[in-house]
Amino acid sequence: MRTPKSGQSGKRPALRALVLLLTAMAGLLPWAAPAQAHGNIVDPASRAYQCWKTWGADHMNPAMQQQDPMCWQAWQANSDTMWNWMSALRDGLGGQFQARTPDGQLCSNGLTRNNSLNQPGAWKSTRVSNNFTVHLYDQASHGADYFRVYVSKNSYNPATQALGWGHLDFITQTGRYAPATDIRFNVNTSGYTGNHILFVIWQASHSDQAYMWCSDITFG
Repeated sequence: MRTPKSGQSGKRPALRALVLLLTAMAGLLPWAAPAQAHGNIVDPASRAYQCWKTWGADHMNPAMQQQDPMCWQAWQANSDTMWNWMSALRDGLGGQFQARTPDGQLCSNGLTRNNSLNQPGAWKSTRVSNNFTVHLYDQASHGADYFRVYVSKNSYNPATQALGWGHLDFITQTGRYAPATDIRFNVNTSGYTGNHILFVIWQASHSDQAYMWCSDITFG
């Protein structure tokens, strides 16, 4: 029988235990692919998508707290909000978006698990002109009955106020869109300056399924 080198026999059980532990932990890790793939506004990026795109591959980095505090609080509150950035849906609203979505819960689409998206603060924004294009990425290719588009009023401050219906100006409602992975439509505005919220409602075509998102934008 070959005699193991000094310390070798003690290292093997420890190494085996470490491998088993890492394997078990890997099964618990949230991966970037959403569990239920649907869609989201990717440009101008919605809050959940922006946080996932920026920090999904680096979400354990403590620098996020100083560099991007709003995404940091969202990751701390519920990381599933970002991992499942395509799945912020509600069924059966029957078009009663305002009646069934209280003020202060618009950015989360009324979903408690996504409440971190409602928090006012210094969210990273996308710079736009008065006329810009909205891009929906829909992995499931549901199509749309319509999109409703709003922009927050000039009197509203997204850094200090949770969004309510009274803070919004209605801009447009689109027509129908056939099922597609990528849907783009133009938004024409005037008179807005500085930081605002773009609020979009997507009424999907395949069923009575509604999505609502906040995208932080800066005009100019």
